[in-house]
Amino acid sequence: MSNLLFLIASIILTAWLTISFKIVARLGINNLQAIVYNYMVCVITGSIVNGSFPVNGSLAQQPWLPWALVMGCGFISLFNLAAFTVQKIGVAPATVAYKLSLVIPFVFSIYLYHEKATALKITGVALALLAVWFTTRPHDKERKGKHVSWVLWAMPLLLFIGSGLLDTMIKYVEQAFINPGNQDAYLITAFCVAASVGLIILLFLFITGRQRFSGRAVLAGIGIGVPNYFSIWCLLGALKGYAGNSSAIIPINNMGIVLFTAVVAWLIFKEKLSAINWLGIGLSLGAIALIAYG
Repeated sequence: MSNLLFLIASIILTAWLTISFKIVARLGINNLQAIVYNYMVCVITGSIVNGSFPVNGSLAQQPWLPWALVMGCGFISLFNLAAFTVQKIGVAPATVAYKLSLVIPFVFSIYLYHEKATALKITGVALALLAVWFTTRPHDKERKGKHVSWVLWAMPLLLFIGSGLLDTMIKYVEQAFINPGNQDAYLITAFCVAASVGLIILLFLFITGRQRFSGRAVLAGIGIGVPNYFSIWCLLGALKGYAGNSSAIIPINNMGIVLFTAVVAWLIFKEKLSAINWLGIGLSLGAIALIAYG
């Protein structure tokens, strides 16, 4: 698979995750259970791709193990934080916070890896920030009557910081530790950590009677988990292929996700897009071009 195909596949598969959670919400499926089962499916999918289940005692000797543990906890924490933010505040603030985080890995790539910060790249990132804001900006009718405490508004800030640091960590691990021989083992370990943490929480909720097992959530987990595994797998492939240009790849990936999700929501879910939303989509295309050719 070429580097460009890795990037396109990562964009489409990650966009599907956002779209699938819209479907889950509409069907009234339990978010937490769907998220936990999704990570269990990620582990199974990765083991099939790898040809075996790589999580065993020998992993203790791997230099990337601490990063896999942190990343696994980050995966499930951010997924649940995003779901909570969407439920309590709305889709737009969650999406804005999640995708504006592209600034963090951009800055780290320039600082840590001494990648060139051209005027076109910087202009493209600035344009990307405006594009994300305009594309996800809700209609005035949707904003009226919403009074949210400052505590809840801290959730998007946490999502912004967490998502940016996670993207930065993915790039660092890819460059420092990952090769074709251990990529699947690393991903499976990270997803296994996420699944284990989630399963402990679910078992507690089941035992205390706060939740009941949902077969529909299992089906949702399957529909989310397989694309979820390959979205990260393809992102790592794209970062490896464009090793010296991660300051462009991660912003392009995030902007592509925003653009693709907005268009699919408009075409399939018939979501109304205002003139400002369409302006954001146009700016997205401009931002991608500037960053790519910068």
